[in-house]
Amino acid sequence: MYLQQNASGEPSTSYTPWQVGLAMARAVSIDWARKQVDPRELPAYSISESAHYLRIPRSTLRAWVAGQAYRTNGRTRLFKPIIALPDKHAALLSFINLVEAHVLDALRREHEVPLQKVRKAILYVSHHLHSHHPLAEQRFETDGVDLFIQQYGELVNISQSGQLAMRKFLEAYLRRVERDETGVVARLYPFTRKHAPDEPKVIVIDPRISFGRPVLVGSGIPTAVIAERYKAGESIDQLADDYDRKRLDIEEAIRCELAERAA
Repeated sequence: MYLQQNASGEPSTSYTPWQVGLAMARAVSIDWARKQVDPRELPAYSISESAHYLRIPRSTLRAWVAGQAYRTNGRTRLFKPIIALPDKHAALLSFINLVEAHVLDALRREHEVPLQKVRKAILYVSHHLHSHHPLAEQRFETDGVDLFIQQYGELVNISQSGQLAMRKFLEAYLRRVERDETGVVARLYPFTRKHAPDEPKVIVIDPRISFGRPVLVGSGIPTAVIAERYKAGESIDQLADDYDRKRLDIEEAIRCELAERAA
């Protein structure tokens, strides 16, 4: 939290994006906890916050979860969302939605194709897996991937070598999703650099820790707290010593929070 002056010159309190997101998550969690909803299904992440964590442009993620208007033959049409939010009016993503967007990003990143074609392939997988969230299900990692690439290949007309490259790229993303003993998504290790397959898994998003905000693996230390201390002037070595973590861990936490936000 930091102070700034308002229009009358009086000091006023302003909050960091992390504090706003955390306060929102707490309020939503309390409200939805009364309904005994799985924390993975809680609407807790704004589009801007989600886009930042996943390194996806806000405009792209907004189209995926809220739809997108487009012009064709002189008429305006609305492309329906690909990812179904738990509460359409709140415009907040759940943890499962984060995982869906993470996987969808892999599918879109390999081949630049119209979103309508991606949607057709996902609907094809949904039908065969009988699922509302096929991209976040364990079965997607097995027969679901094959189903998607089969349909996607037909829509995009990519070669067998191109399909193999896509599978490897997709598997790199899926390795950053961890499941519990029942096979349900439990943790997401977001990319903090350039979406490289060998990026370290130092930061984790777990809906049961710190209200689902990114933390250092093996701790409850929010990356936002580390980044705020760094911005306040503390060195990486000081922070590593304070938290008894490796320098790399602190660097990844700072990178997670302070990387330039996509438009």
